[in-house]
Amino acid sequence: MAKRRSVAVLLALLMACLVLPISTVGAELTTEERLAEEGLTVLALRNDTIDTNQDGDIDAVRVVVVLNSTADSNELIVKLRGLHKEREVLEVQEVAFEGQTNITLVYDAWSKGEHGLRLDFFDENGEFIATYPLPTFVLEPALQVPRVDLVLNAGFMLQTGEECEIVRNFGDETGPRYGETGVRTFTGAPFSVLDSDEILDCSSWPAGNYELKETYRNGLGQTAESTLNFTIENRPAPLFTLAVSGHENTTETPCNVRMDASDGRSPADLTKIWRVKGEVVPGANSTVLDCSNLPAGAYLITLEVITEKLISSTEGTNLIRLPGPDLDAEEREGLPSTSLGPETETESVGWFSIGALALVVSVLVFILLVRNREPDALELPSLGPTPQVLADGSPDTQGLPTTVDDQGVLWRQHPGGEVDWWDQEWRIWHRWE
Repeated sequence: MAKRRSVAVLLALLMACLVLPISTVGAELTTEERLAEEGLTVLALRNDTIDTNQDGDIDAVRVVVVLNSTADSNELIVKLRGLHKEREVLEVQEVAFEGQTNITLVYDAWSKGEHGLRLDFFDENGEFIATYPLPTFVLEPALQVPRVDLVLNAGFMLQTGEECEIVRNFGDETGPRYGETGVRTFTGAPFSVLDSDEILDCSSWPAGNYELKETYRNGLGQTAESTLNFTIENRPAPLFTLAVSGHENTTETPCNVRMDASDGRSPADLTKIWRVKGEVVPGANSTVLDCSNLPAGAYLITLEVITEKLISSTEGTNLIRLPGPDLDAEEREGLPSTSLGPETETESVGWFSIGALALVVSVLVFILLVRNREPDALELPSLGPTPQVLADGSPDTQGLPTTVDDQGVLWRQHPGGEVDWWDQEWRIWHRWE
């Protein structure tokens, strides 16, 4: 009898164990019951699809909840969750009310495709209360996706110092909408570029090939990229000629040397250095040199023109100033004389005298050649390379563009890119290896 009783008790315990999980599952509270425990009742729940940009595609969902409370006061946190491409975004709203309230949340699509929505309720401490599953919507975003575009505003053949600007067109409405603003990265410029720099002034950039690139990625994984390639050529040395008025005129007549630019540059942006016989004319930074005050004589006048990039070129011309006609004997004594041409007085010498002189000279030369052995060639020491200078003593650049570095060394550049430096001691050019 006792054995049968033990078996009955064991069977009862086994049945209780089988029934217990069923009772537990059956005790799972519904969303309405969970809200009721907080004194809340959902009176209405509505989902409205919206076409915000009126293009015929649904791009947003508006969720409206009407709640009633029996408590004296309620503080709730309501979150509208949207799941798309394994990435979740939130719309959060905190409310405090008594009696009844309406809560409206709007979900904007940030990417094309299916968006699964869910509504969650939390108390003021962030403790979960209940959740409402919402339908899945197929949406087309109306928000602007990330966009980066680099635009060059410049001439076709861009040279140093010419007008040049780069416009950075950027936009992203999606990232900031969900607090997922990304990072912009700019590379290829000769200096740092800030996000606030919408227009870059490249007119002062040095010559070279540029490969600019800007990339952007927001917190939602959306990316944008733009590249811009262009070349800035080295502006060549100034091209100009010298026009002389007053050459071979007498000193009482007007005289000037004028610079005529032939490359279209504005002379106002150039530095002009005039030299007379190698001496710099002070304060003569102009396109015209007044030579009326030069006394009679021959002069080498040169003009060196330097750009803002320290690229220079030099041109020269010869000028002759003749003595004036109204000079006394003392004034003429210290001045060069003027040739009278065919009117110059000469003494006639007979042909007989010329022949006799030629015979005597021939006999003397023959005797000297026969009696004197040819001397050995005189070996002279090397005096170094021939100086490469102009008549005024300045370096002969051969029309190549030049520049002066921070150490004061003069350089010139060949069309192929090779450069020479000026040796002031030997006054010659050396190729830079």
